[in-house]
Parts: sequence; structure tokens; C-alpha cells
Amino acid sequence: MNALLSNIKTIDTVEEAEKLLFSIIKHNQKVIDALKFAKEHHINQFRKSGEPYIIHPICVACIVTKFGGDEQMVVAALLHDTVEDTSCELEEINSKFGKDIASLVEGLTKIIELRDEKLLPSTSDERLVSSALSFRKMLLASISDVRVLVIKLCDRLHNMMTLEALSEAKQKRISEETLVVYVPIAHRLGISTIKNSLEDLSFLYLFPAEYKKIDEHLSKHQQDYQLELNAFISKIDELLLKNGFIFGDFEIQKRVKHHYSIYMKLQRKGLSIEEVLDLMAVRILVKKPIDCYLALGILHQNFKPLLSRFKDYIAIPKDNGYQTIHTTVFFDATILEIQIRTKDMHKTAQFGVASHWKYKGHEGLNPKLEWLNDLKTQSDEGENIEHMYELAKDDLYSEDISVYSPKGDIFNLPRGATVLDFAYAVHTEIGDHTRAAYVNKVKTPLLTELKNGDVVGIVRSRNLVLRCSWISSLKTAKAKNSMRINCNHKLKEIDTKSAINILLAIFNIKYETLNPVIEHLDAQKSIYKSSIDDRHLQENIYKFKKLIIKSNKFLPIIPPFKKYKLKKQAFDNIIIFAPSNYSKVMLDYCCHPKRGDEIVAFKKGNYAEIHHKFCSHAAQLMNSNEPMVFVRWSTHKPDQYKLLVSIENKKGSLASFLLFLAKIDIDLLSIEVERNENSHTDYFELVVEIPKKSKDKLLQDLNPKYKIIEFTPLDDAYKKI
Repeated sequence: MNALLSNIKTIDTVEEAEKLLFSIIKHNQKVIDALKFAKEHHINQFRKSGEPYIIHPICVACIVTKFGGDEQMVVAALLHDTVEDTSCELEEINSKFGKDIASLVEGLTKIIELRDEKLLPSTSDERLVSSALSFRKMLLASISDVRVLVIKLCDRLHNMMTLEALSEAKQKRISEETLVVYVPIAHRLGISTIKNSLEDLSFLYLFPAEYKKIDEHLSKHQQDYQLELNAFISKIDELLLKNGFIFGDFEIQKRVKHHYSIYMKLQRKGLSIEEVLDLMAVRILVKKPIDCYLALGILHQNFKPLLSRFKDYIAIPKDNGYQTIHTTVFFDATILEIQIRTKDMHKTAQFGVASHWKYKGHEGLNPKLEWLNDLKTQSDEGENIEHMYELAKDDLYSEDISVYSPKGDIFNLPRGATVLDFAYAVHTEIGDHTRAAYVNKVKTPLLTELKNGDVVGIVRSRNLVLRCSWISSLKTAKAKNSMRINCNHKLKEIDTKSAINILLAIFNIKYETLNPVIEHLDAQKSIYKSSIDDRHLQENIYKFKKLIIKSNKFLPIIPPFKKYKLKKQAFDNIIIFAPSNYSKVMLDYCCHPKRGDEIVAFKKGNYAEIHHKFCSHAAQLMNSNEPMVFVRWSTHKPDQYKLLVSIENKKGSLASFLLFLAKIDIDLLSIEVERNENSHTDYFELVVEIPKKSKDKLLQDLNPKYKIIEFTPLDDAYKKI
């Protein structure tokens, strides 16, 4: 593969490109026709480098051919830009080359069309949305035929190989998109050859200084590495031949870790390049799976293994079909990684899903592709594009662990996955109804991080279990998305009840009176907005009042002259919108809602009682149609301060001080204690939120038992008051 890419890099004429294509593929009439068709449509088109544009699709077809692409894939690669960049219509391709090829070209064209043509700079706040949109649309466009993904990856690889002709800003933007969007897909499809090439090319443009540093180190020590690897290979060769292997039954390859992989290892673990354990590696290819374990036994008998780095992906393959034994051993004063696999496994590791076409008839070349359907479901159901992008990236670009069900079923999860992630991996219904779990037969919290080899048992509830505050603690896309959907449904249900109760309180009528009005206005699906959008609430008030008065049924219950105009009433962190006046708000003790939580408010005379939306007591009140009021957090956040306070070292002194803060509406965010047993005072460092009206009270009404030594606003660490 490296030889092909090197040849492609030197091509600058159409004749050279055609010669290379037909050196690796048999002359085929359909391919010849497609090449002629593409040349005619791309005539007089040139790339930024000045080369004829047709060189690009021919080179992409060469790469697709190398990855075993069938005739349809090669033809689609030659035609992939004709619909997008020329006057060619999809119907023309369909009539000339058939429905299947037209379908592949259509999938590739959708990917191009739905990408944002304007390449935003890496510093743009829009880059997340743009890349996410590109990512989602690409998946949706290719979900019906994975071959579209393989062609697109080959297309992106050639684009990255010829990126030097573009401006620096575009180089960085395209490289960022490649690293974030395309590399993870190549990884999940198991195409390590493309993945590694895309990573290194992106790394070169995004972090040129870091790339140069690693490249110079590898070049400087290349001879030392090669000598050391040669000595190690000679020793392995001797041991295998001495212990039952026959010459020709195995092959030993050597490699030095690629640039981006080294860089990520340095970043994640804070190492110097000299400390990277698996910088050098050898790969042993054998005939049969049993030979892998025989070779492993010989190596472990003769080299001391580093057991913490042993992984058996033959017994437990990765989802992308990857199978290899990884072990790390000590050799002289060096630590080297060894990979052991069969030749068929090697083909899967290099070509991934593409090995289906390149090596037909081989067993064990069937990577799982269920993750594509999972991502399609997420992108279909997810309401927020950033959520979908974040979730998909988490799943696609992570190392795997393997855990077991009590029956011995194997589940591959990303490193860092929790017990609840496992429950959702088994089945969405199981995740939704999980109430408890056992890990290795020990009852364990559901957010416990799982380790390789754990056996996990799930205890289910009959009812749906919502844990909406846990979403950010989960690791897998499936778990996060399922929980987010459930919570959004529940929130909508709560918001609907709240909106109805708010309107009941404003008009002072019964539910039986209001419900026919809601039905008449066909507002059942949109009524929930009146509890989260004050403008929507005001509009509904006018509509409902007009209809109620028009019917004459409810007069004089609803005074026709009353305007029911919502008034904005601010109480520190809370804002209320209501026609009547409120004197204060109170946060209820049963759920202790914190700033930013989803909240509701109940009308209690002339004050409002605030609850968390998921509070069970609030649910009971809502179900009984208790009067409610529109409430939301203020967009203005109280100022935060750091206090250093000395308090008399006596029993109850701290409690007394905290009670004083609560009385003047100061919210405690954190507290740290510095205690000196030989002193009559203790020192406390507090972070607090102080409403403006409470600041003077704090400084003026302080008890002599408490002394503020330092009072620092956190928005300016150097400003002392």
C-alpha cells in the first residue's frame, strides 16, 4: 500500500495516472467507458495545483482498487465528482452504468453537497456544528451501502495527499475535519492503512512543529531502531524454528509506531518520546489461530512479559473484526511490543471491511457493522446536532474493553464505560429499566467504571427509571442518547402539566373548564411551550381569554375587562412572569434545586414555591392541578466571591456563621477548612454567590465572632475589596 501511495504522490499527468490504474486492474470495458466518460466531463477542469482534475478521480480509483473494490466501486470512484462538478446528471449515469453505480455516486454526491463549502477557520465557534453536520449527513447518505464510506475514505486520502496546493487556513480546516470525522470512521471500519495515513497527514498540517520534532527523533534514531529490531527478529526466528515451527510457516515483520500515534501517546500519558513503550514492534504472521497461541507460549517462556499490556483480541475480537494477540516483552534493556495474528487476520487488520471484496472466501473477515445502524438511529432521533456529533465521536474514537454478562456473552465497550452503559449495550429496554447491578457478584453503583473482564449482572425494574442528571456521566452514545430521549419526553410531559396549571391559576378556573378550550384551539401538542416561553404563554392567555369570553359560558368567572398582562418580577436568581404580584420566592427543602436545574413553581398565596421539575413531591402537586406560576432562572448570575474567614474555635460557631449567610440569601458553593489545634480560631476558605443586596449586609452586619480576612471577587483575582 505504501508503494502505491508513493507512486500516486509523483503523478502529475493523466497518462501516468491511467498507466498506474491499469497496472493494478485488468482492462475492463465498463472501467474504460467510465474513464472516458469522466475525462469528457472533467475536460478543461484543473485543481489548485494546476494539474488536470481528472487525475484525482483516477488516483482515487487506484486506491479503491488496492482495497479490493469491485467493478462497481472502481467505476463509482472514477465518476464520483461528475454530478457535483460537471453538467452531468444522475439520470445519465443511471442509464449508462446502471442503478447500482448510480446509487453509489448519489451517496458520494450527497456527502459533497451537504458539506459546508466554506471551510471555516479552526478558531471559529461554528466548527463544531459544521463538522457535526458533515458527519451526520455522511453517515445518513452512506448507511444503506458501506461501500460509499470506503470510496469516500479513499477520496479523502488522496485529497490529503495533495493538500499542499491550498492555503494554510484551508489546510488546517480540512485536516481538522479529517481527524475528527473521517479517521474515526476508518478506525471503526477496521481500515488501519487508511486510518494511519489520514492521521499522519492531518497531524503534519495541524501541528507542524510537533510533527517535525517526532520526525527528527525517528530519523535520528532510525538506524538504532532497525538494528535493535533486527536483533530481536533474529532471536524470535531462532526460537520459533527451535520449538516446532517450520521455515515458511511464519513471517516476521517490523514496524516503528506512526507519527500521530506517538504524539497521542505523549499527550495522553505525559511521556517523553523515549518513554513510549511500544515505539518499536514486531508482528508475527502464522497460518492457523492455534499457531498464534503456540507462538505466544514460546515468547513468554523466553522473554519476560509485561502482563499489564497483554490483550487477546483473537478470543475477543473488536467490533470492526480486528483479531490479534498483543503482548509486550523485555528484550535486553528494551521493551518491545509483539503482535501475533494469522495471515487472514492480517488482511482484516489492514483492509477492514474492504477485505470482504479483496479476499472473498476467507473466513473470519466479517466485522460487525451494527454501530452504523446505531448511529443512524441517534442522528434520526437526536434533536441537537452537537449532541449527536459528541455522542458519535465518543463511540467511534475510543479504546475498547470487553465485559461479560453472567451467561458469558461478550460486550465491547469504550474505555471508561459504566455499569449503566453496559445495561444499554445489552438492550435499550434493559438500560431504561435498570435499578441495580452486580459486578463480579458484588452489588455496585450504576455509574461504576468497568474494567476489562468484569462480569456484570443487571437487576431490572418494571417501571422506566429516569436519571436525567446522569447523562454527562455516561460514556456510550447509545446510553446517552436513549436517556436523553426519555428525559426529553418526560420533560415535555411535565411542561405540559405545568402549562395547564399555570393557565388554571391565571384564570382561576377548573381543569374541566380549560380542557375543552385547549382541544378547541388544537393546542394539545404545543401547550407545553407556555411553561418555558413567556411570550408563548402571553399569546395563549389572549387566545384562551377571547374564546372563553366569546362562549359567554364562563362569565362572570372570567372578567372581560381584565387584561391578564404578564409582569416580569425578579427575585435574585429567579424571574417570575404573572399577572398578579408576588412578594417572594422560596426554594423548597424537599429537592433543593440548584441554579441551572430544571424548575417549576407553585402559587402559595402571594409567594412562589420552587421545586426541581423531577421532584416527586412536585409531581404529586402537578397531578392534583395545584395552581402554578411561570418561573425561570435569571440570566444574570450573582457575583461569586472567595472569602477567607476566621471563626472562633467553639462548638457551633461554623453552623452559626453558615446560618447567618443563609439568612441574607448568600449561597455557599464550596468550603475548605484550615484547622490549627493550638489556635483559638479556625480558618475557612469559602466560595459563595452574593446577590448585590446581600453584599453590604455581609460586610456590615457581621458578628464579632467572625472575621473576614480576605474578600475577593472571582471575576477578577487581583481585585481586592
